[in-house]
Amino acid sequence: MVGPGGGAPLENANPLIYRRSGERPVTAREEDDELPDSIDDREIFDLIRSINDPEHPLTLEELNVVEQVRVKVNDAESTVAVEFTPTIPHCSMATLIGLSIKVKLIRSLPERFKLDVHITPGTHASEHAVNKQLADKERVAAALENSHLLEVVNQCLSARS
Repeated sequence: MVGPGGGAPLENANPLIYRRSGERPVTAREEDDELPDSIDDREIFDLIRSINDPEHPLTLEELNVVEQVRVKVNDAESTVAVEFTPTIPHCSMATLIGLSIKVKLIRSLPERFKLDVHITPGTHASEHAVNKQLADKERVAAALENSHLLEVVNQCLSARS
């Protein structure tokens, strides 16, 4: 099977597809403008669940790359940690997927949050190298200065028609 745009063959031509979780009901507390609105695990999951996979016409949630149980938020300490699980142990798109998650969170959250986006331990052959790249602010900033890479990230973040 050929990749998107007629490119290289897909690494995982037949990925497992998972059911999307339902939308979270909005509570009365969340609608009350007088109460502080803290950010929780589900809110972060809702931000990243619809990110498009770079190879498949599916979301990261549908491929089980992101799961709510792998999102940890401490609003009081302004920290967000997201573990993501590539569909195969040698996925060459792992860095791009992690970068897309990180960019979505950078664009969506207040600057006070410290972000930690990393591969679920033991699920990728190069997890240490990928995690090191994603944790390096200068490398992330340099990657986002690359217009072609930024275009690919924006495609992952755009709504599918």
